[in-house]
Amino acid sequence: MVPAPYDLGREELDRLLDGQPGFRARQVWEGLHARVLRPAEMTDLPAPLRALLAEALPPALEEVSRRSADEGQTIKWLWALHDGAQVETVLMHYPDRVTVCVSTQAGCAMACQFCATGQAGFQRQLSAGEIVEQVAEAMRAARPRRLSNVVFMGMGEPLANYDRVWSAVRRLHGDMGLSARHLTLSTVGVVPGIHRLAAESLPVNLAVSLHAANDEKRDILVPLNRRYPLSVLADACAHYVEATRRRLSIEWAMIHDVNDQGSDAVELAHFARPLGAHVNLIPLNPTPGYAVRGSTARRVREFRDQLETLGVNATVRMTRGAEIDAACGQLAASVTRGRLSP
Repeated sequence: MVPAPYDLGREELDRLLDGQPGFRARQVWEGLHARVLRPAEMTDLPAPLRALLAEALPPALEEVSRRSADEGQTIKWLWALHDGAQVETVLMHYPDRVTVCVSTQAGCAMACQFCATGQAGFQRQLSAGEIVEQVAEAMRAARPRRLSNVVFMGMGEPLANYDRVWSAVRRLHGDMGLSARHLTLSTVGVVPGIHRLAAESLPVNLAVSLHAANDEKRDILVPLNRRYPLSVLADACAHYVEATRRRLSIEWAMIHDVNDQGSDAVELAHFARPLGAHVNLIPLNPTPGYAVRGSTARRVREFRDQLETLGVNATVRMTRGAEIDAACGQLAASVTRGRLSP
């Protein structure tokens, strides 16, 4: 298999450029990471070397489609990978920041009821380079603005692909200049991964997709809860907060008559308050495999107000890209004739 550009380490790049002047490897490395250039765009290199690199390091991502929404402020890519698997990436422009939502797996094994990716099942892990290249593509598309935030909230469960995801985090921070405090990893509750994250040196953010705060209900919505029930998850979160001194975020998809009642707010507050967590309320986005609608805007506001009365900070998160299936829980691809398609 031809190596992906962002899967190469410095030693591998040195070997690839054996026979070239010693400074060329540094030029290429900085071109890929600091300047986010494709090999053909590195005009400070001799043309024969650019041609060699373009042939030796083809992109890991092949654009299948690009769709936009929100008057061009949200862009979603569908990428084909070398083996026919496909993933999606979403770039979002806000007045004060530019954020990209990246995928870490092709498909997902977590089987959360209301998530389109979970409904599609698991295909394979993404490599660190395939993850980093999504960010590089977003950086290019964001110009002249600077991409500031990366959220690992696309297709897949990041902490179920821990080693490759953390390798990508280190590359984004150390070589591409992104602040660790602007990198957010999301999990539905992979407890061993939370403990590993608590021991890391980079102060990245953690967001836990909770969606229910009693075990009976969460067992149904988030099947991983049967392995790591709420008491175990709460202990892991407390360890993370104590070890990192970082504020924990809790994601809560607002589902009509499922988890948007007063009793749900009380249970959520009981879970979140001891952790000092901030709750993001996300009106459920429609997916083909879950025929339940999201909570009304009024109910979401009432739920937020109740949480704040109970001593929990809560924010209603803006939905972006729903009309192009780019909103939270909507990223997916389905198997068609041996390949994946949107």
